[in-house]
Amino acid sequence: MIKKRYTMKKISGWILVALLLLTPLFTVNSMAQEKWIYEKSIQKRTPVPYPYLREADVMWAKRVWRLIDLRQKKNFPLYYPTKPIGDRMSLIDVILGEIESGTVNAYNADAGDDMTIQITQADIDKKFGAGADTIQVPDANGVLQTQVIQNERTTSEVKQYIIQEVWYFDKKLSALNVRILGLCPIRISVNPETNQMEKRKVFWIYYPDFRYTFANHEAYNPYNDAQKVSFDDLFLQRRFSGYILGESNVYNNRMISEYEQGRAALLESDRIKQSIFNMEQDLWEY
Repeated sequence: MIKKRYTMKKISGWILVALLLLTPLFTVNSMAQEKWIYEKSIQKRTPVPYPYLREADVMWAKRVWRLIDLRQKKNFPLYYPTKPIGDRMSLIDVILGEIESGTVNAYNADAGDDMTIQITQADIDKKFGAGADTIQVPDANGVLQTQVIQNERTTSEVKQYIIQEVWYFDKKLSALNVRILGLCPIRISVNPETNQMEKRKVFWIYYPDFRYTFANHEAYNPYNDAQKVSFDDLFLQRRFSGYILGESNVYNNRMISEYEQGRAALLESDRIKQSIFNMEQDLWEY
């Protein structure tokens, strides 16, 4: 009996020591999340499922390309923070983190908008200007020496997105709905060779592949810190501002900029927007 009690005390002692050793690990992990007055549950969400859609129920559909400029105030939740703050990240950092995990694919934007040709992580880093580069640096005697430098990826240079979406009329629900097909980040940076600003499409992502990730990452809500909003909520509820770049057409899906410029291009964008709205309204005329 005495031996059994001694054994139980010994086991309890080892458990206590193990808990003391593991406490710092739990402390370090908790520091990775932004401190708050209660435990946030944004990381335990699942995306809101789309309504079931049959091909026979789609009476009308139109593919549209839309530009979102992150420098507009309404789109700030998609751009900030430029560097992660706890578990809060910008949209591009969330996208790149998911691509680097290897669970989803990104597609070459230079090959078109159909999202069929995959792009490698090395090509993505190259489009961000990351990687090794050589420069000529003079030494103490004035002789130029070759020096290799490592350029880091600057995600804050992504200041625009192109959204590819499909507007369709569901006769079963008697409603005009929209679903996002893809997102394309656009990097705006200074070309070191020409010293001129340039815009470049980085890659395309297929939006449905990223919905679960977007639903589990919190975006900043400028109106209420207690109301948690995910990136999927922002897109699903259309909490962004943008204008139409083009619609599907017989001319190889040409964009508005290919046949209109300046004010005329903005008027053409509004015309396409109004035509989609009028299509739904015309269905209810008698």
